[in-house]
This record gives sequence, C-alpha cells and structure tokens, in this order.
Amino acid sequence: MTLATWTAVDSYFNDLLLPEDPVLTAAARRSEEAGLPAHQVALNQGKLLELLVRIRGARTVLEIGTLGGYSTICLARGLPADGRLITLEANADYARVATENLANADLAPRVEVRVGNALTTLPSLAEEGLAPFDLVFIDADKPSNPRYLEWTLRLTAPGSVIVGDNVVRGGAVADARDTDPRVRGVRKFTEMVSAESGLSATAVQTVGDKGHDGFLLALVTD
Repeated sequence: MTLATWTAVDSYFNDLLLPEDPVLTAAARRSEEAGLPAHQVALNQGKLLELLVRIRGARTVLEIGTLGGYSTICLARGLPADGRLITLEANADYARVATENLANADLAPRVEVRVGNALTTLPSLAEEGLAPFDLVFIDADKPSNPRYLEWTLRLTAPGSVIVGDNVVRGGAVADARDTDPRVRGVRKFTEMVSAESGLSATAVQTVGDKGHDGFLLALVTD
C-alpha cells in the first residue's frame, strides 16, 4: 500500500459520502494564505469529529489547539443551536484566522476562541465553573499531552468523551527508543490513559492523504 493508494481510497469515500464543502475549503485556503502550517484534520476526519459530537449528544465541547479553526468548525457543526464550544489557541495570529473562519461558517455565536497557552487557560475554565465538558478534543503540542490529559480529567465527568489526535506519529509511537519529544509525549499520554481506571479507551490507526497516523478515543466511566 502506498500514499497514492491511501489517497485514492480517501477520494472514493469522500466523493460518495462527503459533498463539496465550500466553508471548509475556504477555511483551509484562508489558513494557507495566512501562512499557517497545514496540520488541520482531513475532510473525512473532520466529519468524524462532527459525528462524535452528535452521537454523544454533546452540548458542551472543549478543543485544545485551534490552529485555523477547521476542526473547530466540524466540532461546532455537531452541536445543537444552544450548544457551546470553547477552543484554546496559544498563537494570536492563528486565533485571528480561526475567528474569521468561524464567522464565515456562521458559527461564531456558539464558539469562544480563547488566546493563550492552554496550560494557563485550562485552569480558568475550572475556576469559571464551565466544566464538565461532554467532549474534549486534544490536538495541540504533543509534548504537553500528558498535562492536557490531567486537566481534561478535571474538566470532564462520567459519560464525557476524550479524543486525542495524531497519536500514531507515522508508526513511531511503537518505538520506545524514539527520543522525539512529540512521540514521548504521546506515549506518556497513552500510558496515563491506560493507568486511569476511570477511562475506557482504544486507539485507531488512520491512513490517507495525510499519511499514517491515528487517534485515541476514551470514554470517562467514573
């Protein structure tokens, strides 16, 4: 199997299951023009996020790592009209682009973009009494994943869903000798999930036009 084959399979399913989406296309284009890294989720992965929000029946969503707001749009689309999404972004320039994309998607009323290091802004969510969140999507700097998980556990309750993105790292996650801080962060994150008795979890590998990666999915059980 090659990247070309993976991409062809993505195209086959996307053409059948995902109609053309000018809002997401515009969001990706605006992010590219602003010089943001092309790290947003793929189209089919974004739809998965939307479906997870709907399947959970989530009314409150927390996203750690906004980038240009592509995944934010997908998550927010799954919420009811009176739902709320808070997304945390460390880079003010990225947050500005995300705010523009959310406005273009007519989703600004249900989304709040908070600017600042997530490890600084996460405590404020608890202090403001905004928890628990029904779903949390973790997609920021991987070395900080263990600390993000610590805060996520404080900001969720039984029945909450936790999604960690980019956990496969092209297969490097399986190599205990890998010294890349991103790989080490993901491994520690996964080990913490494993050790947490109040979580039921699995991981899913993905291949496609964004290469070989995957996500971790956990349910807070108690």
